[in-house]
Amino acid sequence: MVKLNTQLKLGLSDYALTAYISLTSNHPVNGSQLSRQSGIPRARIYDVLETLIAKGFVIESSKSMYTPIPSEEFIGRLRQDFEAVLSSLEKKIKKARQKPEIDVIWTIKGYSAAMGKAKEMINNAKIEIYIRLSPKEGHYLDSKLLAAELRGVQVKYIAMAPIPQKFKFQIIHPCPEPCEQDSTTRFFDIVVDKEEILCGMFIEGDDEGSVINWGQNKRFVLSGRDSLRHDFFHYFLHKIQNEKKILTRKENLLYEFIQKDI
Repeated sequence: MVKLNTQLKLGLSDYALTAYISLTSNHPVNGSQLSRQSGIPRARIYDVLETLIAKGFVIESSKSMYTPIPSEEFIGRLRQDFEAVLSSLEKKIKKARQKPEIDVIWTIKGYSAAMGKAKEMINNAKIEIYIRLSPKEGHYLDSKLLAAELRGVQVKYIAMAPIPQKFKFQIIHPCPEPCEQDSTTRFFDIVVDKEEILCGMFIEGDDEGSVINWGQNKRFVLSGRDSLRHDFFHYFLHKIQNEKKILTRKENLLYEFIQKDI
């Protein structure tokens, strides 16, 4: 017996699908023969056949012999019927649903869930990505970010620890003393296309217990983006004031770019 929850998945009962598959392996047959070869109780077989005939999946020939339509046609009809049902359902859902809850700030718990959401955001980015992350998160996300940069997305990358230069717009965060002393947390922020933000901290030794926030609230998103943008200015100021160094030509160009990136 075929057990696929077909009533839900295909609009056919398990008995109906089993009868059709059995017929494709041996036909034409009468009801009694089909009952024996399929394992469907004889008391049910004719009801099942009537259903298949009504749907046009089985043809009754002379002398109560039954033949299935070709499997390609069977699958094609099911697909067509199912797509029509899904299309109708989609229209009803669109009509019924509320406006997107863009003011809600969602909580994402666990490292794998947070990284999964971050990858989704990066893959869907069209214009820009501002991101601040530690090397551990970079291990999971850098390849996705590089792919985004290759397709024309501006990636503005703030590394929370020294790493090799990978991106066109990249700095190493001049971490303040409290951050340097606290090795138990890792900051993580990503803002995509001025439309959505994912931010929070991962707790060392309890990544899966960490809580990260995601949202599309305009003020929340733009505030987060502005914070990341100002990390670039923090980098320039730290180099000039604290390190007493002159910005390189490349850094000057980056400064001019970030200054205009409002």
